[in-house]
Amino acid sequence: MIVNAMEFHEFADCKAFLDMIDDREYVFKYRHTLETKFEEMVKWFLNVYMGISSRPIHPYAPNKRKINLLGLYVLVARNGGYRDVTTYNLWPAIAKDLGFDYQDGDYMKVIYAMYLDVLKYYYRFKTV
Repeated sequence: MIVNAMEFHEFADCKAFLDMIDDREYVFKYRHTLETKFEEMVKWFLNVYMGISSRPIHPYAPNKRKINLLGLYVLVARNGGYRDVTTYNLWPAIAKDLGFDYQDGDYMKVIYAMYLDVLKYYYRFKTV
């Protein structure tokens, strides 16, 4: 599988990976492999590309449960993106879909903003 061989040395590598996970069926079929690689990509993006070392990879909810960044990324994308999820207050539903309680919605919003929003921004606008 090509994903296992992927390494992240420049933002184009992140873009190639994000292009690959646009296919929802592919994500569902290979989600366990993709979850690990997605976190590796987020870690490289934040630590190396952006120079942010203060955010731990893997993020955890207040109840000490690990937050699945790939799942969060896919659910937010499927629901129209950060702006739509925020406008229509879908964060509680996102939290529930990830296996958390509805009241964890605000925390999911913060995690998305801290880990994934800038990545999505660079993916959409900085590679044009």
